[in-house]
Amino acid sequence: MISLKPNLLVRYADLAGLLYKYGRSDLAKAANLPQVLRDQGETFSTEEESNVTPEAFARDLETRGPTFVKLGQLLSTRSDLLPEPYLKALSRLQDQVEPVPFEHIEQTVSQELGIRLSRGFASFETTPLAAASLGQVHRATMRDGRDVVVKVQRPHVRQRVAEDLEALTELAEFLHEHTSFGKSMGLADIVATLHDTIFAELDYRLEADNARRLRENLSEFELFRVPQIVDDYVSSRVITMEYISGVKITDVSPSVLLELDCEFLAKEIFRAYLHQVLVDGVFHSDPHPGNLLLTGDHRIALMDFGMVTRVAPRLQQRLLKLLMAISDGLGEEAARIAMQIGRPEQDFEEQKFIASIASLVAEHQDKSVEQLQAGPIIMSIQRAAGKHGLRAPHELTMLGKTLLNLDEVVETLSPQFDPNTELRSCAADLLQKQTRKRISLTSAYHSLIEATEFAQELPSRANRFAELLANNEFTVRVDAVDDRRLLAGMQKIANRITTGLVLAALIIGASLLMRTESTWLFATGTAFFLFAAISGVILVWRALYSDESQPSSKS
Repeated sequence: MISLKPNLLVRYADLAGLLYKYGRSDLAKAANLPQVLRDQGETFSTEEESNVTPEAFARDLETRGPTFVKLGQLLSTRSDLLPEPYLKALSRLQDQVEPVPFEHIEQTVSQELGIRLSRGFASFETTPLAAASLGQVHRATMRDGRDVVVKVQRPHVRQRVAEDLEALTELAEFLHEHTSFGKSMGLADIVATLHDTIFAELDYRLEADNARRLRENLSEFELFRVPQIVDDYVSSRVITMEYISGVKITDVSPSVLLELDCEFLAKEIFRAYLHQVLVDGVFHSDPHPGNLLLTGDHRIALMDFGMVTRVAPRLQQRLLKLLMAISDGLGEEAARIAMQIGRPEQDFEEQKFIASIASLVAEHQDKSVEQLQAGPIIMSIQRAAGKHGLRAPHELTMLGKTLLNLDEVVETLSPQFDPNTELRSCAADLLQKQTRKRISLTSAYHSLIEATEFAQELPSRANRFAELLANNEFTVRVDAVDDRRLLAGMQKIANRITTGLVLAALIIGASLLMRTESTWLFATGTAFFLFAAISGVILVWRALYSDESQPSSKS
């Protein structure tokens, strides 16, 4: 039942309007949203718009606030739910909004850091560098002269997000329970993922941890820069980090690109992200062009660490195998690995899925980056999985989105860059790093503890084993066929066959005696015939109803 809390009615109206406008009025009616809103005196427009386009859908989400913007960004990874034009429109979704008045920013920073702006910073610009629906960024200077940026959360945004998520959760759970679309598409799981993602982004301490982790993990890539966090100036609603000046890679002028070794830059970006996903298990999952800057010294600066995805070690191995199978054109192998990664539903069509992936990989084998892009292929695999009943994990969808954004960056730098060749060349190195990471000092200590426990218990176990042997009490249990029961069964079969032959002979002999003219021989033949007939009936009855069933062998 949909909740009738007053603070949720406006959200229900927004949701009902979106569903009606973009062709899912059946879902709005299934959840009884129109009647609920009318009963509460709320209204919403159900008129069909002529401008029902992917770009209009993205704009409608933007106007509804931060939760819907994040929902759109999450939906941009779900190629199994939306067609390609909608995915592209949502992947470019940016939540640029009017900035918060500076007095609110000053108040938040002072409350969170426990100091006045004039004491904590040498200077603090009142005009923001950027303003989004969750927070805005200001440039400042520390007392020691360091240039920094300070991201400050907007006032009351947590309450707004919590109310939006409550309405979305109510609706998603209702549709999951009462519609086949809601259940098959996993709407409840989508909203649960959105909940975890957006509340993680609202805690800037987690973002600071992500930045520190990525800075450490990418230290071996000299062309990458990750801003340093100012630890003493971080709270749940404020984060301060090093200021890095740069230009979005897609906005770099052609004259500057001529001065760069663009192919090497593209290779380094590709290798760095493969390293994050397949070795570190923590990757920056929002590398759109606005978050990758080309600095003045021709290095790549990574920005915005609110969206980071973690990958378990076993999934890392399977993702490497999947990428290698795709690059080598092994469609059926790629399909089998995808099945290991995903979770089959009850209606999973295995053979159709394998055929679909094999055809997809064959179409794109040995093509350049202008024709072959890793992101769209992963998204196509996800689309085929959804179509044939295989639920892909969130990590795979985020990998697809990450590669989709990287494709745009790499193509800007070097359109002829071949990701297949690069993946093959670094596969051995990636595998070696994976193995080296698993054989870490911690895992070695764990193995040493287990070996110590085994060595401590070994003498007592050996003494027990020797004692059993000395007392002739050592037994070995073998779960095999019971030979005595088998021989008894074979004997019964032989007896049945012999009895059947004797009875058949009696019937034939009796029939011959009954054809003679002698009364005595006729009576003898009749007796033999009756005896054979009664015996045959008894034999058949015992075979059908009286035999003891054999116990099944243990597995």
